[in-house]
Amino acid sequence: MQQEDLPLARPASPTDLFLSFTALALQGFGGVIAVAQRVLCEEKRWLARQDFLELLAASQVLPGPNICNLALMIGDRFHGWRGAFAALAGMMSVPLMIVLVLTEFYSMHALNPVVAGALRGMGGVSAGLIAGTALRLAPALKKSPMGIGACVLVAATCFVAVAILRWPLVWILLVLGTLSCLFALKRTP
Repeated sequence: MQQEDLPLARPASPTDLFLSFTALALQGFGGVIAVAQRVLCEEKRWLARQDFLELLAASQVLPGPNICNLALMIGDRFHGWRGAFAALAGMMSVPLMIVLVLTEFYSMHALNPVVAGALRGMGGVSAGLIAGTALRLAPALKKSPMGIGACVLVAATCFVAVAILRWPLVWILLVLGTLSCLFALKRTP
């Protein structure tokens, strides 16, 4: 039996959401999305990959940090507004304390070559984590009403527009997002 065939679970309570999102946030150096997919879909089994992909897409087009939007939607899905608040609080509270301490440390040692080199190295790790997550989520695109070919075309167009042409992200989201939604809507039975 493949993992996708196993039944989904649900968080037991808002406290479970708070503790789970706190643990998730503490694993996410350089970005939580890569860790979130693994924890929420594979370890906790709260979401199927397709569900995660759909919520992630929605969180991308909303204002604010993607992972905070995702935490709010997942918390609300399982336990209403209390779940949304618990998941967001779990995502933010302990990492906020850590960031405040690290900010103070960085302000004291920013000119140290070891600290500067370590931060440059973290950038590559973050890019690798995001690329790895994209590759893990790619099989879920088979179930998209757009079809895998159109999804790859949209992803490649988005990459070229953002990474090479450096067009503003908001316009790319508005144009490509709108066209993709209309295309998916037209192909949905």
